[in-house]
Order: sequence, then C-alpha cells, then structure tokens
Amino acid sequence: MEFELINRYFAPLGTQLGLGEFSAGDLGIGDDGALITPPANSQLVVVTDTSIAGVHFPVSTHPFDIGWKALAVNVSDLAAMGARPAFYSLALTLEQYDQAWLNAFSAGLNAMMQSLPVDMSGASFPLIGGDTTRGPLSITITAHGWVERGQALLREGAKPGDGVFVSGQLGEGGLGLSLALAGLQPRSVDESLALAKLNRPEPRVALGRALIGLASSAIDISDGLLADLNHILQASNVGVDLSADTMPLSAAVKAWAGSDPLKPLNAGDDYELCFTLPLRYWSRIEQLSSQLGIKISHIGEITAELGCRLNGELLVPSKQGFNHFARD
Repeated sequence: MEFELINRYFAPLGTQLGLGEFSAGDLGIGDDGALITPPANSQLVVVTDTSIAGVHFPVSTHPFDIGWKALAVNVSDLAAMGARPAFYSLALTLEQYDQAWLNAFSAGLNAMMQSLPVDMSGASFPLIGGDTTRGPLSITITAHGWVERGQALLREGAKPGDGVFVSGQLGEGGLGLSLALAGLQPRSVDESLALAKLNRPEPRVALGRALIGLASSAIDISDGLLADLNHILQASNVGVDLSADTMPLSAAVKAWAGSDPLKPLNAGDDYELCFTLPLRYWSRIEQLSSQLGIKISHIGEITAELGCRLNGELLVPSKQGFNHFARD
C-alpha cells in the first residue's frame, strides 16, 4: 500500500529532477536515498516544518490548502535566508488511505511548487523522497535551497540606525484563522484576502534573493511580527523602536484588532519577510517594491538600547507571539 501511495501521488512530484541546476546522475524518489550534486560556490540551506491537524491548521481545512501551506511555510524560511528553493522531502502520517484526500493534497503541493518563479527555483523544485505511515494527520517537510557562499541572510547583523521593514500586510493570517475557526464566510475583499493568506501563503522568494547585499538581517514572520523580530534583536544584541502608524494593516484587520494595537502584531501565519538595512538603501527598497509588486513598509528603526518599543513604550516579550506549547 505504501509503495502504491508513493508511486501514484508523490512520484510525479519528483519528475522535474534533472532540470535546472540538477546534474546527470542525480537521483530522487525510488532508491534508499537521494543523490544531489551541489552547484559550485554555493551553500546548502536546510529548513524543516511540521504541520499537525488541530494545532497548525483546523481539521476542516481542505487537503489542497494543507498541501500548499505545508510546502509554502518551508519555502518562506528559505526566502528569509535569500536561498533559491532546490528540492524537498516529505514525511506524511495519515489516519487512513483516502484517495480523494491524497489527490487534493498532492495537487496542493504541486501548485505551490509551480507558483514559484522559474528564475528563483532553478526551473524546478522537486520532491526527492520521504516516508509515509499511519497515525494522526501530520506533515513534516524538509526543504533545501542554494545560496551563494557567504551571502545568506541571517538574523544576526542588525545595527543601530538601520531601518526595519516588512513586506505585505500584517495580521491577515491571524484574521483568517479567526474566521476559519468560527466557520465564518468572508464579508469583504479584505477578509477574503485574509483567508487566502491563511490557507495559501505566497513566500517572498524573489524579495529574499533581491535583499542579498542590502539587508543586514532578515526573518520570516510565522509566529507574529513581535515574536519574530525579537529573534533578530536577540541575535544582533540590539533594540527597536516601532511606529504604530506605519504598520501595514488592512481595514478588516484593524476592525478585528479593535482596541488592541498589538493583536495583529502578535498574530502568526503571515509568512512575510521582516528585514533591516541601512537607511541609505531606502530608495532601492522602493524600487524593489515597484519591480516585484510587493508592498514594503518602513515600520521602525534599530536602536542601541535593548528592548522592543512601540511608539516609545516598552513591550513585554513574554506576551508576544504564537506559542505552540501554550495551554488554553
């Protein structure tokens, strides 16, 4: 049954092995392991994310969206390091063999792969192997990417005086999750976009690549802006002063946040990039925003004084961000 499942639903996702940056003799699905030849003068970036039903996505989520998002969250990590997505492996735990579910899930993986710009994924982003077993629904993906040696974007490197920037809109993933958990249909374009952001995030691969040589630090926003930006602050031994007025929030997110200005900044599932860079590059960021068609907002500045401040008010780190181990 396991081999039939692999051959029917997942082997086709590896057929692009041999295109782009892959070499003759490289090997994907079908043997005890994969064989990949690294490009010259490159470093391998390896990221892993696990998605569990009822923890990372509602159990009612469509399997197409589960597949898309499971792969996208890994690609977002690659984007945050400036890497070109290269290949990935999948460990899938299923409660039962369900053909319709598997068809939709594998289609979601394929659609996510096909959505990547060709020049950002070396013309292919194949599945090269993995494992399947029986149990509560769980998806673990390990994605690999290539980045030029010594050029990876890191959390460490932010300097006092650097500007803090963020791509896209904040809080949409959190709003989308609240709608999904409540079983509510979107009542506006903004709410529809929030649900799309939750289920089918679009990793900022092109932006990550373009930030090489410009950004002093970078991270993707998966657990909320404040929590993830705090990782940069700790790694770089700096602080930040954020401006509430420049946070990119839609009207629907503002309505959802109500009187709590931190709500959209603590919400997870945005999968945007937060990065820092010297303000002399600001005009270049404006050009990138126009070229890539991505909203990029200047939301604050790095300070020598430690801590995270919003409009000058010190925030408490323990209250920031999504915690997988928090109890209700």
